[in-house]
Amino acid sequence: MRRCGDSARLRIFDLKPAKLTMKRIGLIIAFIFVAAIAAGSVFAQTPGTQPRPQAPVTNVPVSKVAVIFSEAFQDPKTGIARFAVLQTKLNSEFQKTQDDLNQTRQRIAQLNDDLNKTKNAADPKVTQQKIDQLDQLKKEYQRKGEDAQAAYQRRRVEVFAPLQDDVSKALNDYAKSHAITIIIDGSQVPGLLYASETIDITKVFISDFNLKNPATASATTPR
Repeated sequence: MRRCGDSARLRIFDLKPAKLTMKRIGLIIAFIFVAAIAAGSVFAQTPGTQPRPQAPVTNVPVSKVAVIFSEAFQDPKTGIARFAVLQTKLNSEFQKTQDDLNQTRQRIAQLNDDLNKTKNAADPKVTQQKIDQLDQLKKEYQRKGEDAQAAYQRRRVEVFAPLQDDVSKALNDYAKSHAITIIIDGSQVPGLLYASETIDITKVFISDFNLKNPATASATTPR
């Protein structure tokens, strides 16, 4: 859930509904019982009808709730345009690494096919050498793949951090300008089954952000 204050940035909170436990119900019943006895004593000792105390007047603030689905930001066609541009540039940075992994995977597949075709006719020593080579290639492929994945994730955080800050600020400004007091991210709230289109601001926010933050504004990725 995102809350919009005058000076606070939008934040996301976990929605955890309160639960009435048996212990808490017991305390409530006990309190009501004691209160009833006390009230009975007052009425028994005091003749006539006692005036009821007036409840304090409180002003309940009027809130305007909206829902947004942040997963739609990443849609390459209808999402935030800058996201698609940065994603393309990020993938291009790791294209050579991906090509190397693909070549290693192809070598593994070819060597494995060769072993299956010649294992019964080839010299056992030659077969064992190919098996050892295959095992080495598999270990190399796994190690390089894990290293590449870790490097990709680190770089992804670096590349998208500025955009994430821009989106957060834009969402904060959008909420303030439209008098929205609470924004719920439907993509991060489990159990949200339905949201009326009248309060879903996903499409209008994406359009507004793309208009004010064109993709050409992010021509270079962070280093």
